[in-house]
Amino acid sequence: MTRAKKDLRIAVVCSSNQNRSMEAHSFLSKRGFNVKSYGTGTHVKLPGSSADRPNVYSFQTPYDQMYRELARKDPQLYKQNGILHMLDRNRRIKLCPERFQDEHEEEFDIVITAEERVYDQVIEELNKRTPETYSPVHIINIDVQDNHDEATVGAFQICDLCEKLEKLDDLDDDISLSIELFEKKLKRRILHTVAFY
Repeated sequence: MTRAKKDLRIAVVCSSNQNRSMEAHSFLSKRGFNVKSYGTGTHVKLPGSSADRPNVYSFQTPYDQMYRELARKDPQLYKQNGILHMLDRNRRIKLCPERFQDEHEEEFDIVITAEERVYDQVIEELNKRTPETYSPVHIINIDVQDNHDEATVGAFQICDLCEKLEKLDDLDDDISLSIELFEKKLKRRILHTVAFY
C-alpha cells in the first residue's frame, strides 16, 4: 500500500536548527509533507561580528527573540549577512530551535541530516535508547554546506529525495535502490542506516 505524503513522518536535522534544516523544513512543508526540524549541537550558534565571536543561544530560545536582539545589536551587519532574513523565515515556521536529543515523543520514518557529524550524533542518540516499538527509522545524510545558497540547493535535493521515497510501495524494502539511484544523480555519496524506536 502506498503511503500518502502526509503519512511519511520526516525530520530534517543540522547542527543549530537555523539554516539547513529550516530551509528544508520550509520546502517540505510547502509541498505538503509531515515534517519537523532539529539541531544536534549543545548550543545554537549564529555568526557574530567576527569568526571568534559568534552569537550563542540555548535551544528553545525563540527565533523572534534572536531576531529582535540582533536587529538591535547591529541591523546593518545582520541584514547584510542574511541572518535577519533567515531568522524571519524561521519564526514564521515554528517558535524556536529544537534539539533532536530532547525529542522523545515523536517517531519518524525518515531522518535526513545535513552533515556527517550530525548523522553520527543522530545514530548515537537513537542507539542509546532502549527500543520500545521496534519501528524502523531510516537515517540518511546528504552533505550540505552551511551557507544560505547551499542550504537552498540542499533543500531542493532533500525535497526531491522525499518525493521519490513517498512514492515507494514499501519504504523499508525499496529505499536502498532509491538512494543508490539518487547518489548517481547527485554524483556523491549518501549515507544511510536503519535504527529502531
